[in-house]
Amino acid sequence: MRYSSQVKPISYLKANAAEVLTRLAEQREPLVITQNGEAKAVLQDVASFEETQETLALLKILALGNQEVAAGKLKPAADVVARLRAKRTAG
Repeated sequence: MRYSSQVKPISYLKANAAEVLTRLAEQREPLVITQNGEAKAVLQDVASFEETQETLALLKILALGNQEVAAGKLKPAADVVARLRAKRTAG
């Protein structure tokens, strides 16, 4: 996705804040805000932000798992299943 068409100066944001928020919610595309010709911020709707945060959390979990595999911190699946079944019947 290219963001070049989604670039607006901060003066546009100041003058059209309500319109910008409506467009963000409807189009679900981020908007790059510039100040003095330089990109300074990215605005996005809340739903997209939450999806991004969830995706990042999953990627962090995967990265941690890969680190544990690389470090040899593995257990056979059968052992894990047996331990979980034992906890379920004991509780």
